[in-house]
Amino acid sequence: MQTTRMFIDQESPTTEALREASALLRDGQTVAFPTETVYGLGADATSKEAVSGIFRAKGRPEDNPLIAHVATKKQLRSLVTSLPAAAEKLINKFTPGPLTLVLPSNGTCAENVTAGLSTIGVRIPDHPVAQALLKACDLPLAAPSANISGKPSPTTADHVWSDLQGKIAGLIDGGATGVGVESTVIDCTQEIPVILRPGGITKEQLEAEIGEVMVDPALASTTEEPKAPGMKYTHYAPDVPMWLVAGTPENIQAVIEKERSSKKRIGVMASIETAEKLDADRIITLGSDLREIAASLYDALRIFKNEDVDLILCESFPRTGIGQAIMNRLEKAAVEFVEV
Repeated sequence: MQTTRMFIDQESPTTEALREASALLRDGQTVAFPTETVYGLGADATSKEAVSGIFRAKGRPEDNPLIAHVATKKQLRSLVTSLPAAAEKLINKFTPGPLTLVLPSNGTCAENVTAGLSTIGVRIPDHPVAQALLKACDLPLAAPSANISGKPSPTTADHVWSDLQGKIAGLIDGGATGVGVESTVIDCTQEIPVILRPGGITKEQLEAEIGEVMVDPALASTTEEPKAPGMKYTHYAPDVPMWLVAGTPENIQAVIEKERSSKKRIGVMASIETAEKLDADRIITLGSDLREIAASLYDALRIFKNEDVDLILCESFPRTGIGQAIMNRLEKAAVEFVEV
């Protein structure tokens, strides 16, 4: 399959490329596009055949639900049977934005979008290119992250091109994304809403709007099966084994020296403050605060290659605010957790 790469300016996304991408989607093809979180791989959510193309391209089993992306609140309502009061408040406060609401499905979307569940995850992305594309094609788009299943999610068009060139019909290059980690997924079908995946909207922000919010026990469990889109299988793994290290910069340096003594080349991912105190074969700084760290995380995971280092050590971060989402992704990427 030939993949057409289309460039669209975020400031004025009204180009011929947008019309070309919309035509591909209406024809049942797959097209990758930017959102404010990561790049998504979109297909017509009402077509089972079109949605199957997403799973084929990603190498992802079809027993994992997808998120339906829509342009407006009216389109969101057209996919569900009801909107609980809490969902209404969250929609009004946080959409468009990095929030996915799990709601009762009315069956409009294909069964392989919901993985046979009675619920559906829906969100309204806050990105000018995503918004323009959704309005131009006038379809709900099923869209998981546009990467090979199990690899770090893409935050640039180059990431998508590296993974999916020749496997999808189109790629809209709209520049780098913003938030850097996927949307928060919250199940609004429960009496007390439940966070199924931490993301760009924090638990604290949600509770400030609707009161008590629970966290899915599966997020902290190795035995319970997650219910959220994109959380069922191992994700985000870099090409090189990664250890997540909790401790001071001095503790991290001690681990570096110990592993170097066995002739390993060591790469490090850390905040700017911590990185300045370390000596390793290669160091990638992620930023000075949790928002910057989230935005640069997936790009950093993709940079390290086997020819550069033998082991990656990544600093552990506080689980406050978006730090909960950062640590969720890092724990899925790491092969070992070291507390020193």
